[in-house]
Amino acid sequence: MNRQQTEQEIIGLAVTWTAAELRGDTAFIEKTLTDDFVGIGPLGFLLHKQQWLGRHQSGELKYETLDLDEVQVHLYSGVAILTGRHVQNSLVRGQNVKAQLRTTLVFVQQQEAWQLASLHYCSIGQPPTFTPSPQS
Repeated sequence: MNRQQTEQEIIGLAVTWTAAELRGDTAFIEKTLTDDFVGIGPLGFLLHKQQWLGRHQSGELKYETLDLDEVQVHLYSGVAILTGRHVQNSLVRGQNVKAQLRTTLVFVQQQEAWQLASLHYCSIGQPPTFTPSPQS
């Protein structure tokens, strides 16, 4: 498989995973996450695989919408890093949460299959303005 095909495979997996998150499809999510998966939420909290699945199983999290766009893929030996934007409207413990989050998904190739090893969400803001240093 060439680089472009691998990039498309990773994008397809990320889109399918996003759709599974939207549906709360814990069977697909469980199969896709590595055993040592770590998700980092937008406030910096960590969720391991069973905790990630538990958000859906408990009903604590319900997505109304969840979209992935602005996707870029970077490939390395057996590792694919996808950056993008998740736009969500969800209910978290009964509270409506609307967010646009920058996301980084780290996929690893294990036994010829790609799995999600880690993800990180952060809020999208404007870059800081920096004052140039004075010239000597």
